[in-house]
This record gives sequence, C-alpha cells and structure tokens, in this order.
Amino acid sequence: MIDLAEATSHQPRAGAELKAAIDQGPSHAYLFRGPSGSGKARAARAFAAEILTVGNDDPEDARRRALLEPSPHPDLVWLAPKGMSHAVQDIRDRVIHQAPLSPFEGSARVFVIEAADALNEESQNAMLKTLEEPPPHAHLILLSAESEGVLPTIASRCQLIEFGALSPEVIEEELDGLAPSETLHACAKLAGGDLGRARFLAGNRGAELRKGVEKLMKAALEDDFASSPWLDLLVQSKAAGEHSGELVQAEFDEEKEEGIKHTKTEIEEAVRRAQRKTRTGMLDLGLHLAAAWARDWAAVAAGATGVVFNSDRIPILEQQAGEVELPQAREAVSLIQGTRRSFQLNVSEELALEALAFRLEKALRD
Repeated sequence: MIDLAEATSHQPRAGAELKAAIDQGPSHAYLFRGPSGSGKARAARAFAAEILTVGNDDPEDARRRALLEPSPHPDLVWLAPKGMSHAVQDIRDRVIHQAPLSPFEGSARVFVIEAADALNEESQNAMLKTLEEPPPHAHLILLSAESEGVLPTIASRCQLIEFGALSPEVIEEELDGLAPSETLHACAKLAGGDLGRARFLAGNRGAELRKGVEKLMKAALEDDFASSPWLDLLVQSKAAGEHSGELVQAEFDEEKEEGIKHTKTEIEEAVRRAQRKTRTGMLDLGLHLAAAWARDWAAVAAGATGVVFNSDRIPILEQQAGEVELPQAREAVSLIQGTRRSFQLNVSEELALEALAFRLEKALRD
C-alpha cells in the first residue's frame, strides 16, 4: 500500500502542499490540475485515504480500504466518466445528494471526480451550491488535465494543486522491467510526460501501434501504398474503441445487478461515447507517433541523434533520413499535425488518414 509521500514522490511541490493540508486540516475542495499521466489520481487516492483516517476508530484499516481500487470504503465516492463525459444525474445522485449525509465512519466523506474537465456546464453549475455551502464533513477533489474545461466559478472555489509532466527518467524508473531498457527509453521519450501513455506504448498493443506508424511513414517515403498502410491504424483504433465500449457496458451490467437502473438510451449513448473517445484517442496517439518519426528524420539528418524520440530505431531512421531534406521533414510534421486537428471535427477518419498518406508522399517526393 502506498502512502501520501510515496504517491507524490515525483511531485514534491504537490506533495508538500497536501501534507500541509493534512497537518492543518483539509479544505472543502481541491482542484488537482496537470497533464494526463502525471499522477493526479494516485495522489488523490492517497490524500483521500489520509482524510478518511480522521476520527476513525481504526485509522490503519480505514486507510487500507480507501487505498484499494475500487475502494470498499463507504465514505469514499469516486466518479469516473462513462464514455467522453460525466452524466449529470451521476453528479446529482452521487455527489450533490450524498454530500450532506453524515459519514458512515469517522468524521469525513471524500468525493473524487476524475476528468473534471469532462463535466458539462450543467453538471458544473449543479455543483456550485455544494461548493459554496459545503457540509463541514465533505471534501471534494476534482482532477483535471485541461484548465479550460473547468469553469472559473468552480475553479475559484477550489484550492489549486498543480502537477507537472513527469520526466522521461522518472517514467523509465516507474516502468522498469516492463520491457527491454532500450524500448522503455524510447517509450518514455515518446510519452510526453504521460506515465499511462508510456505504459501503453511499452506493451503489446503499443508496440503494434508503433509498427503501424513506422509502416505508414516508410510507405510514404517509398511511394508504396499498395497495402493501404493507414488502414492498420484505423483497425487498431476501432478495436481499442470496441474494447472500451465493452468495459462501459460491463459497468452498467454490474450496476444493474446492484439495483441501479439506467435507460437503454443512456447506456447505448455512454457505450458509443466510450468507443469514440478511445478510437479518436488511439488515432491521435498514432499521429503523435508519426509526427515524432518525422521530427526524428530531421534530428538524424542534423546529426543530433541524442534528441531522437524513437531511440530504439536509430539504424532505420538513419537509413531513411538520407532520403529526406530538412524542409521536407518539417512539412511532414505540419501535415500530420493538421490531420490531428481535423479529428476534433466530424471528419471521415479513413479518408483523413488516406489523404494524409498521399500528402506526405507528395511532400517527401517534392
């Protein structure tokens, strides 16, 4: 079991602020803000566990149960979005209506809301009264990767705890043993400070995604699209989306067994949102890797192999970089980033990827 110090060991400033909060008495609301994979959820669980020991007859057991995931502690409510956003009714039923209720144990209740930036405006406005007039025993912890997603009226009523992106060295240390050291080194650099992303890239599905990206970039460079390599990325992203949809469906099935009812429409919409969120996230990651590959061409061509992201692919990059001029590599990065932005709109993903492949080929040929 981790403690608060261990959970925040890579975020010393946040750790010091949270320790001081425990020593002085925690505030009623916190906003943990920082990039994905920076350890906000881990810190929130450890912080919540410390809060729940106060006034408990058996503080060690209270801490132990709060640290479990999922937690059986009756005074810890943990909300994660089903699909791309939180349901307004979940916020009403599990936070707004439960916050005034007395603790089952000890003297506190803790409500953690993951991805608070996924709360729509109605959900956030509904929470305003709870934040303005909080019950003395209730503590809310909101986790957010995007500051713009949380309304100023909500953020201003929370104590802000900032989390920074993790360094590649820290990520490598955390993932030690998960894959060969050469692979972990590359995955840590490609992850952009996101531990979860690095863990994915170091696994089997991440390795397949990297292979698909490498195949696409090689095909663009050699003007060989006979196998439609962009389809590899599409197939992998769709499979990941289907898996996420199945997980959300399983959550609803469990809630049904517990007597929690949802409409058929609500379930279907949540499953679709989860599928789309994961599918587009996977495609975005694939394009992030593609842009990193094009940047690596430029780095290798400039003799700066020390800054290469795909450090476990240097021989291949060196071979390819001899055919790429620096302006071509920069144009490739620009084209890829433009396609990433287009996915925020309602575009045909297959057509967008196919168009990108041919634009890359033209840019590299010219």
